[in-house]
Amino acid sequence: MINVTRSYLPDLNTYQSIIKSIWQNNQLTNRGPLVVKLEKDICAKLHLENLLFVSNGTIALQLAIKALKIENEVITTPFSYVATSNALLWQGCKPVFCDIDPDTFCINADKIAACITKDTTAILATHVYGIPCAIEKIEAIAKKYNLKVIYDAAHAFGVKYKGQSILNYGDVSTCSFHATKLFHTVEGGSVTVKDKEIFKSILLYHSFGHVGDAYYTEGINAKNSEFHAAMGLCNLPMLDEFIFERKKRAEHYAELLNNTFITRPKLPEGTEYNFAYYPVSFKSEIELLKVKEGLFQNGINTRRYFFPSLNTLPFLDKYQSCPISEQISKCVLCLPMYHDLEIANIEKISKIINSFA
Repeated sequence: MINVTRSYLPDLNTYQSIIKSIWQNNQLTNRGPLVVKLEKDICAKLHLENLLFVSNGTIALQLAIKALKIENEVITTPFSYVATSNALLWQGCKPVFCDIDPDTFCINADKIAACITKDTTAILATHVYGIPCAIEKIEAIAKKYNLKVIYDAAHAFGVKYKGQSILNYGDVSTCSFHATKLFHTVEGGSVTVKDKEIFKSILLYHSFGHVGDAYYTEGINAKNSEFHAAMGLCNLPMLDEFIFERKKRAEHYAELLNNTFITRPKLPEGTEYNFAYYPVSFKSEIELLKVKEGLFQNGINTRRYFFPSLNTLPFLDKYQSCPISEQISKCVLCLPMYHDLEIANIEKISKIINSFA
């Protein structure tokens, strides 16, 4: 079976050479030396000031919402993984869904202002598939209405926008380092923060709110282990190669696929992309389902990512109409994409898709 993604596993000897230090110092968790080194190495690689390695990307969002004191209404995207809206609900906030841009599939910045009320406190936007949101417009709106901005950058590790890491934008940016991601630590995530005082708050929150016997605030356990950090230390030096190889495969897909049958989201000018995913959009859900089944019958797994549109989730208080997101979510399929996906398999996948055109 050709899966939609495949986790990279480093050379076992390399991993063992790093985790050997765990046996030497006998510290498995609680911000051990490997965790601290991974944070420093990521900051050096991506030119970041403050990054905290946490247990997953969802709790990263929860920490950001808590530290920024966000409450009441938060304008967010309906086209994202459910963790985005769930983090708001879990923190007692009300998601206000703003429809998406049909070109980038990210939140439509031109529609945000119409969603703002006296109860709006923040914007939570996702860089969908690693494609940057309309950052300048969002930042201008946030400044005008005194709103906080969190970017869910779960897909965007390694992406640059106008010469700097995408994680440098917004009040807080969060990442996921789940095993399926371009860069992974098996399970994990990160929080990147501009304001040093906010960063200190998140640092406390992620470790029960205390340091030793000194208790400062309420908190949770969002720490990650030395074993997860070791995986990250193995994988981080491979980042440029991962992106380079994925780019080649994306270009091969683009050459082979029938562009009259499928469309692709567009990259904003100034983007240095990471090729984390290869989404294609069909004209209808019927076409998508036929292609998906045809691929599956030939041993190829794809994913309806993202489906359904989050504004249609059954456990929300009320329905909020987002027609573009609802339509696109029914028509988007992510094709297999990973750095060592065989070219012959890309040709096989493309041939099957084109046969339905």
